[in-house]
Amino acid sequence: MPLPLEERQSFLAQPHIGALAVNKAGRAPLSVPIWYQYSPGGELWIITSPDSQKMQLLKESGRFSIMAQVLEPTVRYVTVEGPVTRIGPMSDEMHLEMASRYLTPDQVTRYLKYAEPIGVQVAVYMRPEHWLSADMGPL
Repeated sequence: MPLPLEERQSFLAQPHIGALAVNKAGRAPLSVPIWYQYSPGGELWIITSPDSQKMQLLKESGRFSIMAQVLEPTVRYVTVEGPVTRIGPMSDEMHLEMASRYLTPDQVTRYLKYAEPIGVQVAVYMRPEHWLSADMGPL
């Protein structure tokens, strides 16, 4: 059964690992796990390297989708797709926000130190346009 808009937005705002998919000409879409940030009614954003294959494809296609799912307490998923609305520099505050969303406080500092040598990252924003969702009940 599809989820109402408020439930879809609430579900997507939770810290699930997303599956990002972006079109790749002549092949199946590139699909990779990714951390994302979303607040109900707002833009969704991800962080990536400006030189990554993911970034190249995002610029070429101008669109992407994110799918998040859980198996408990019920089988439930939300997929959202939309246009890239902007690409901008990632700030230290944004990196901290993203890491804090997914990691425990004691892991955040270690992760940020580990990620430091990765170099410059950018934030890619998407305005959700198309939603697909379901709650299929308990297993």
